[in-house]
Amino acid sequence: MNEHIIILTVALLVLLYGYISKALTAINISGPMFFAGVGLFLSPLGINFSDVDVDAEFVTIVVEIALVLVLFSDAALLDLKLLRQSWKLPTRLLVVGLPLTIIFGTAAAQFVFPEEPAMYMLLLALLLTPTDAALGKAVVTDIKVPKGIRSSINVESGLNDGIIFPLVITVLVLIVSDFNKTDAGDSAWLSYVLKQVGFGALVGASIGYIGAKISVFSLNKNWMVDSYQNLIPIALAILAFYLAENFQGNGFIAAFFAGLLVGNTSNHARDHIEDFAESEGELLVLISFFLFGLAFVPQVVEYVTIQVVIYALLSLTVVRMLPVMISLIGAKLDGVKLDLSSLAFIAWFGPRGIASILYVLIVLHEVGEIPGFETLYATVMITVFISIIAHGITAQPFVNWYTKNHKDNEE
Repeated sequence: MNEHIIILTVALLVLLYGYISKALTAINISGPMFFAGVGLFLSPLGINFSDVDVDAEFVTIVVEIALVLVLFSDAALLDLKLLRQSWKLPTRLLVVGLPLTIIFGTAAAQFVFPEEPAMYMLLLALLLTPTDAALGKAVVTDIKVPKGIRSSINVESGLNDGIIFPLVITVLVLIVSDFNKTDAGDSAWLSYVLKQVGFGALVGASIGYIGAKISVFSLNKNWMVDSYQNLIPIALAILAFYLAENFQGNGFIAAFFAGLLVGNTSNHARDHIEDFAESEGELLVLISFFLFGLAFVPQVVEYVTIQVVIYALLSLTVVRMLPVMISLIGAKLDGVKLDLSSLAFIAWFGPRGIASILYVLIVLHEVGEIPGFETLYATVMITVFISIIAHGITAQPFVNWYTKNHKDNEE
């Protein structure tokens, strides 16, 4: 299937899903489930309508743009002023729950895959730590769920991918430098990581702040046409990405910091980024899930073993839920201590989605011909695939169950 046929297929899928999206939601079939499912159906594992390589240039471009915009919009929608007023739950999740998840994930990986290198297993744990709130959309959009819980899950999802990415880069550089055994010295990897993170953050923050200030100035002067207000932030995200790459920084880190500065410098810009994220941004994410089913899953299926499935299930349950529940012990919401069902509810809704998929593509490009990553790729893809189904199906029923048993907390 060439690129033109794929574009036509995506257009038809968007039309079809648009026409029946509400009916699908009523039977707990989410957008990611639909697009990934159709992609899998059209792949060599289904009717073999196409055979797309994950290294294809158009796949790389689509997923890179999707990741840039996801990181940018996630960061931009984090209202730091509001977060300062209700910081306790998100802080517990990120400061305690996140490191524990990495530790539990690495330990579980070494137990399930004892023959694999420890550094690979740390990388696996990192790739599966970021969460994707979009896969359980009802949890963060249904106003019957207490606002503090919705906000905490959203903030965790918005920040953990940006926090994890520098760690992924660091571990990748260590693996590649160890494999190549260059003469650049033991500190070469550290210098590279510092440039990637430091220059990426600096360039991104500068672009975000300056761009937001110019937007505010232009709006105050009434120079900007309304229809362009949704486009300016997106242009800033792409500018930050490519400018950082040009200065030896990491473009994805730049996109994250650009979004953080844009969204917290201009409330007006944040509103338009939210509009974009709910429409054009969501479309790019759904296309990525289509490519996930079409290209990513078929190319790892031969490496799927019992151990891979076991780790995937552990990652979505014990490895995720136990650290979160530990981090929230004794936590209160509106002065009321969270009960066990509330802890379990928050802990379960840590879906693995777009960030894990796109980080794998980055790993694939960085490690090149280094052997031994097949198990890692297969485990991430199967975990995401199970998560798409499990969290998509359970989101609304679990929301209904939770709010029925916590009516006093409804807004």
